[in-house]
Amino acid sequence: MDSDAPFETLVRDQCAPAPALGTWVHQVALALMSRPQDEAIFLALQALGTLAQVDRAWMFEYDARALRFRNTHEWCRSGITSHVSDLQDAPVTMIAWLHRALNQRRAVMIHDVARMPRAARSVQAEMLRQQDRSVLSVPVFHEGRLRACIGFDATRAPVRWQPAQALGLFLCADLIAQARYGGTETERSRARAQLYEPLLYLRLGHGTRGLAPADILGVRSARDYSLIWLAGGDSVKDMRPLSAWAALLPQESFMRIHRTSLINLGHVKALERGASRPWTVQLRGLGQPWSVSRPYRQALRARLGI
Repeated sequence: MDSDAPFETLVRDQCAPAPALGTWVHQVALALMSRPQDEAIFLALQALGTLAQVDRAWMFEYDARALRFRNTHEWCRSGITSHVSDLQDAPVTMIAWLHRALNQRRAVMIHDVARMPRAARSVQAEMLRQQDRSVLSVPVFHEGRLRACIGFDATRAPVRWQPAQALGLFLCADLIAQARYGGTETERSRARAQLYEPLLYLRLGHGTRGLAPADILGVRSARDYSLIWLAGGDSVKDMRPLSAWAALLPQESFMRIHRTSLINLGHVKALERGASRPWTVQLRGLGQPWSVSRPYRQALRARLGI
């Protein structure tokens, strides 16, 4: 290949290994085995982006027919603008040039975004809007079907990507695919049902993570910000107040049980109540019960059908 070519596409067998790849795979595997899935993918991208010294590391997913796609996870270096919430339910025709190569199981190494071919004009325009100067993209396959794409952006200076970097992403894509789309049939069915459920976006340090409302157990006010409690028992700080979350969360599955807290009714394990003692709700995966204040008790009973 011409050493000055603006882009290359490579199948996995054309990618040479490098000693650093073991660290990439180790970090991704560690995240996927130790944290809840969505948080693990964000942490994996954070580790990859930091190790590769790029400006963004990201993931987008396809719908069931691979006709539309949306950004789901993104890590950004300090000072780099996030764009994860921009492309939601976008048509694949927008990235047709890129999609064709990904569907052929090829990594796409765009060394110079400004010199992409005429056939790539639509996806080039989006990359330029995001101030990308170089982009590396690798497909994520599971059970023979293209499910997603992970990649790197360079915005501060152009990068000439190396085949070893593409191989590292190929290996990490295998791990992400198994974690995201593997598991039992029940888990796969749940993942398919949630694949295009509307996402809410949490900012975690320099990164952004898309989160399905069904994975939120509850939200508690913490002065000027909120604590988001997630399936698995972890909590994440968000700088928006509880009133903002009350507007964002779907009312058919969430309700306020206290002036300082909202819960996901689908995660209620038990309601403890009595005439002379405080009412509390036990949420699945959390050790401590949540208090239910008097003004919300009857509405909660009605919503739970008890």
